[in-house]
Amino acid sequence: MSQATENKSDAKNEDTPVSDTSALPVAGVDFPLPSAQVNKDPYAYPLDQIDPADSELFEANQMWGWFERLRKEDPVHFTQESFFGPYWSITRYDDIVTVEKDPVTYSSAGSITVDEIDPEFPVSPGFIAMDGERHDKHRKTIQPVVAPRNLKLMEPLIRERVTLILDSLPIGETFDWVDKVSIELTTAMLATMFDFPFEERRKLTFWSDMATASSAQVGEEGKTEEERRQHLFECLETFQGLLNDRKGKGHGIDFVSLLADGKDTQDLEPLEYLGTLILLIVGGNDTTRNSISGGVLALNENPAEYDKLRADPGIIPNMVSEMIRWQTPLAHMRRTATRDAELAGKQIKAGDKIVMWYVSGNRDDSVIPRADEFLIDRKNVRTHLSFGWGPHFCVGSRIAEMQLRVLWEEIMKRYSKIEVVGDPVRVRSNFVKGFHQLPVKLHAL
Repeated sequence: MSQATENKSDAKNEDTPVSDTSALPVAGVDFPLPSAQVNKDPYAYPLDQIDPADSELFEANQMWGWFERLRKEDPVHFTQESFFGPYWSITRYDDIVTVEKDPVTYSSAGSITVDEIDPEFPVSPGFIAMDGERHDKHRKTIQPVVAPRNLKLMEPLIRERVTLILDSLPIGETFDWVDKVSIELTTAMLATMFDFPFEERRKLTFWSDMATASSAQVGEEGKTEEERRQHLFECLETFQGLLNDRKGKGHGIDFVSLLADGKDTQDLEPLEYLGTLILLIVGGNDTTRNSISGGVLALNENPAEYDKLRADPGIIPNMVSEMIRWQTPLAHMRRTATRDAELAGKQIKAGDKIVMWYVSGNRDDSVIPRADEFLIDRKNVRTHLSFGWGPHFCVGSRIAEMQLRVLWEEIMKRYSKIEVVGDPVRVRSNFVKGFHQLPVKLHAL
């Protein structure tokens, strides 16, 4: 049975209006709304009209069948008309790796998402949207925070915080796992990595959500786009103060101090500094936060795997990598072609937008056996694309894995089961594949 068939029971009502406002259009360009694909059969839909960037597919968890069809029939797929303009979708594992391994042809400069940078608020996405030597220098500047030696020093602190969080949770009562655990743990660690005032740590989560929020999500929160920008300027002002306080003082191994004194980063323009901050905040927040929640949901949906875990908690490190593959917390990354090229028989033109769908590559069974199954004892489990590939491989991958490992080691000391007791509420985003809410109930050992 295909994942698309399995998801039909979870689909919204057929009459649900579909409109995607997941990003602001580029100024002066009138993009049509994407096709109404939610609740439709992906194999009965016109192939040339498929638009994988329809954010409502992700909110409804109905994107799987569309990617399955594209991998089989049109793995390098061109969408002519979409809310984001024309773009190529790369859906197979090997083709994604081909793009990742050729940064000369497929550049990261500019936007890293299918959307474009808002010309009225031109915040650079940081060094992830740089190429070559400049990227390498900026990345190297902040790398000591997540270097193996520093992570070893941080592990006892992570375990202490995990213990405090878990011991504060109610047994046998329903609560939101996203808020009480996923956000709380990742925000606490972000505060440590920035040496940010711990009592104000939830600001980091808020700024992360504002940075990645679509215009629709901003509206749902009762805020305008202008208010969203003001919140991000507040983020910049706060961190500018921290930067000024630490510059030249050898403060320590934290992101702000390293950026303040790094020879390649100490004179960043304000919006470039903000972009770097957002990159580090979102990277440290969304990946771990949504893998924590997605892992709990996956174990509930696959009870035989939960039984394996209970029988052998030593499998946790392997399980963590499978959770990250399964969730794929960042669904895509984008490149821009610098020159004409051929990819899997398709002719790419200079300037074309290339979207690498990690969420699809991680379900490519030509590379990952039984890719549509969640298997915590999977062999070669780290052969996934959730952290990217090549020069832009996620700089914080090890700390993400460590947080998840320590969390599950402590969970297994306390609970026989984390039971999901209601439907998850997913984010409407084709970029951050995550959760707003996940209601659970804990069962003690």
